[in-house]
Amino acid sequence: MSAEASAGSVAAASILATQSSGQGSEEKGVGGGLAGSKYVKLNVGGSLHYTTVQTLSKEDSLLRSMCNGGAEVTIDSEGWVVLDRCGRHFGLVLNFMRDGSVPLPESHRELEEVLKEAQYYRVQGLVQHCTSAMQKQRDVYEGVCRIPMITSTKEEQRMINTCRKPVVKLQNNRGNNKYSYTSNSDDNLLKNIELFDKLGLRFNGRVLFVKDVLGDEICCWSFYGEGRKIAEVCCTSIVYATEKKQTKVEFPEARIFEETLNILIYENGRGSGPGGVALLESSSPGASQSEEEGASAGDRRVRRIHVRRHIMHDERGHGQQTVYKD
Repeated sequence: MSAEASAGSVAAASILATQSSGQGSEEKGVGGGLAGSKYVKLNVGGSLHYTTVQTLSKEDSLLRSMCNGGAEVTIDSEGWVVLDRCGRHFGLVLNFMRDGSVPLPESHRELEEVLKEAQYYRVQGLVQHCTSAMQKQRDVYEGVCRIPMITSTKEEQRMINTCRKPVVKLQNNRGNNKYSYTSNSDDNLLKNIELFDKLGLRFNGRVLFVKDVLGDEICCWSFYGEGRKIAEVCCTSIVYATEKKQTKVEFPEARIFEETLNILIYENGRGSGPGGVALLESSSPGASQSEEEGASAGDRRVRRIHVRRHIMHDERGHGQQTVYKD
């Protein structure tokens, strides 16, 4: 018999032995590890990976324990090391073992999934990498001020009722006007918007600031606590001039800032006690503003603060004197 025929019969016998052993047991546990092998085939939840023992042994992890016999290894009939884990992020774990660093997903949810896998495999370098990336995401999130835009009354009610923070709403609708504006109205309207942005940045995380561009008012501030309206500051008035009516937009900066500070009483539910309500009701309006409150003293009332609502120019002499009508 030639040497080639002898080698062929030996190979055939080896294949038959492998098949017969596979038929007897599809999977087997190996306690001695993979130290005698150079290459490793990994089946992680159906995701197949091919790597070396050297790569798996780079860090003190579960994968190294599998290689040196510190952890039991399950091998199927085809020689694949079976790991009962989701294989979605195992390629990322493996690349970190190869290179020592790896780009992480931007999604917070996916980042948490990678962290869970890194913790399971005990790859401490990747755990620290994920933890650092998540901390950076939290820092960026806290530094960003997001202002929701209201598109419907139903959405507004749901947002206010479910929010645990105090709410400040600016209703801004310049087009909702049938008269012309006075000369300073546009500047004052912009000042109201700028103040809204400044307050949103200053009290970011403590107060929810929302914008409403679909309401009936041209410029109106509303303040909510515990799901109900606490105060309202309307910044528009009608000027009855000698020949035509005009709409005037005011900028009561001090009053708006005061109401924003007052609404902080309702932060973390602190305004639910009698002291919180009493403190809010004790504030007094400015000299050029009027308050309209409910008739019942026992009810929780809404402070509605309006600027000079109706202004009539006196037609005498110089025409500069004004009469204010409520």
